[in-house]
Amino acid sequence: MSCVHPTMTSTGSLTKGDSSMRILVQPVPVPIRRLLVLTMTGALSVFAMLAAAQSPVTDFSAGQPSGTYRFVSWTPKTIGELIKGNPGADGVNVTGHLFLPAGSDAKVPAVILIHGSGGIYKAMLEFWPRQFNAAGIAVLSVDSFGPRGVQGTAEDQSLVPFAADTADAFAALQLLATHPRIDASRIAVMGFSRGGITAFRSNLERVVAGQKLPGGLRFAAHIPVYSGGCLGLFRTTVRPGVYGKAPMLWVHGDADDYTPVGACREYAEQIGKAGTPVQFVTIAGARHKFDEDDPRRFFVAAAQRVLETCPLEFDLEAGVVIDRFTGQRIPGDQIGAVSKKLCSATGANVEGNTGHRAKAAEVIVGFLKTTFAR
Repeated sequence: MSCVHPTMTSTGSLTKGDSSMRILVQPVPVPIRRLLVLTMTGALSVFAMLAAAQSPVTDFSAGQPSGTYRFVSWTPKTIGELIKGNPGADGVNVTGHLFLPAGSDAKVPAVILIHGSGGIYKAMLEFWPRQFNAAGIAVLSVDSFGPRGVQGTAEDQSLVPFAADTADAFAALQLLATHPRIDASRIAVMGFSRGGITAFRSNLERVVAGQKLPGGLRFAAHIPVYSGGCLGLFRTTVRPGVYGKAPMLWVHGDADDYTPVGACREYAEQIGKAGTPVQFVTIAGARHKFDEDDPRRFFVAAAQRVLETCPLEFDLEAGVVIDRFTGQRIPGDQIGAVSKKLCSATGANVEGNTGHRAKAAEVIVGFLKTTFAR
């Protein structure tokens, strides 16, 4: 649902991960192409090598400084497995990039960042940590794909289960809460595109209960940014008590043709009416991936997306799929056909914009300052 940095192919097309985007450019000589790829991916590769070389941390009680750390998570395949909790099966060492604000030893709030379908990207390691650190907020940016041997999932979302993203977020929450500089009662989660699903799913009461977190630990706020999951089977039927009371801020561009703003606004309104404090901010003219550094627009031809005509919705309490327009149950043997006919499509645009990104950062930092001050 979001894409990685583009690299040049020998045919003159740009690719993001495995997604091909045909645009009018001239082929770039091989040595220059290689230099471009190294320039764009070098910093991420260094982080990955450093993380791979260290043993996983079990807690941050030693007051670890800013840096890259591995920590143990797990890979539930479904939301049902996530709700049942970790059975103690083989874990996976995911990577977290910790950014602590300068200052005294006073406890500070924090935000955990969850990436989209393209994996961790530059803004999660530079732009967003700068904004939050300047406001006195710590950051832990989580890489869920690299440690699992996956570059991106835009063309095949089954490569990493969505539930695994959410498991990683809760593992990061438990780890960060042990840091002596972090106020465990003021840790938010913010997710981009596919990661936005984790940002709102982590406020589902049954999901929270299934994690069996110590001392009532849970996220203090939830921030889905150009979120996926507002349509289709990741959309959970809303009733009072399904979502928790932690406040939610949704940020979305009105020019987003990858994850349409209308569906997310409508879904956020339902959650708000059911009792969760919800704000929805629309960034005029912003497209998907507006926080990307690259200001060029790319059409991702193979990107999987869900149509607004999709009727599918998952009733978590009843454990069945329903038609969100009629409320009627959809039999299991019909879900695939309905999805193929009314839900599935490919192709969408992504475009970075520093103005849109700055506006989003202003809104998000303001929201967190207000939320953390309560």
